[in-house]
Amino acid sequence: MAERQALIVASKVRAYIRTTANMRCSSAVIYKLSDKVREMCDKAIENAKFANRKTVREKDFQVLSENS
Repeated sequence: MAERQALIVASKVRAYIRTTANMRCSSAVIYKLSDKVREMCDKAIENAKFANRKTVREKDFQVLSENS
């Protein structure tokens, strides 16, 4: 299987956790968050396809949060 790529800015996540909770962040967190982002994007893509659009819009993600 191909190596997973991080989809988020690790330094920003680490800084957020550090300033918010004065805690550190393991590297595994970055990849777990990236996996969650991939899942959200895949669902938003399906929502856009269902609406016969070729553009993923903010509302495609809102549908996810309303159904969760």
